[in-house]
Amino acid sequence: MTHPTVWLRHAGQELGLVPSLGGAVAAWRCTRPDGSAIDLWRPWDGQTADLYQLASFAMLPWSNRISQGGFTQDGQFHAMQPNRIGEPYPIHGDAWLQPWVLTQPADDTLQLALRSRHFGGNPYDYAATQHFRLVPGGLDQSVEVQHLGTAPLPYGLGLHPWFVRTPAMRVQAGVDGVWLSGDDPIPTGYTRELPADWDLNAGIPANGSFLDNGYGGWQGQARIDWPEHGLRLTLTTPEPGASAPCCLVYRPAHGPALCFEPITHPIDAFHLPGRPGLRVLVHGETLRLHVQWRFERR
Repeated sequence: MTHPTVWLRHAGQELGLVPSLGGAVAAWRCTRPDGSAIDLWRPWDGQTADLYQLASFAMLPWSNRISQGGFTQDGQFHAMQPNRIGEPYPIHGDAWLQPWVLTQPADDTLQLALRSRHFGGNPYDYAATQHFRLVPGGLDQSVEVQHLGTAPLPYGLGLHPWFVRTPAMRVQAGVDGVWLSGDDPIPTGYTRELPADWDLNAGIPANGSFLDNGYGGWQGQARIDWPEHGLRLTLTTPEPGASAPCCLVYRPAHGPALCFEPITHPIDAFHLPGRPGLRVLVHGETLRLHVQWRFERR
């Protein structure tokens, strides 16, 4: 099956979306002063159907992993099945596994929509939208989900962009602490004692010890610097009620990319005390995440 890319070109940028492949982003790039283009997210090769090889995708109606075979809500256990080969737990929701419908409401805007009904036998019945608007110096991006089931359920959201890793690249964000984990990586505890190359407050290098951990107390702003390119990308979650109090960094030992993910809840929040960041929605209620991405040349 082929998955065509739909391109939006505006404000000196190019944004490519792949509606049939999880409503994912194929590429987002800006133009240098000399007219050449530079990718802000790692671009898709246009062929592989593995979402982990695309530039970015939305995570809903939850982000990251759910352990223990499912979760209980209001006394009822909801079984959840693994949804990716090699993963023992269901991961990143189910919207990334379904085709979306694309519309273009304005010259600078693309919008994707999804109606999901108990995909893969899970309990979630919802409608979702993604909104992309290119503006001078960046991208405004939002994802929203509306619960359409009869019984209340916990929801969460997240974005999963991949960034090209360079030797001097650094990532900085204000955080309170980090969830420690086993190899799963299901959380085993929380600490405010951050190892030096995990300390997002001071900034971490793109290359270092393995990281696949969520951070708490994120202040809703982050910077990604590529000194080799004289480029900085800043992201903010500026809207009250549409922010992400957590973030996750995936820094593999090897490979061309790393991830900084704005998320509304930590890994396996369904089984953490107080279910931090999850929001129980009743029929018709919505949850929204809004991110502003801005780049500048330095």
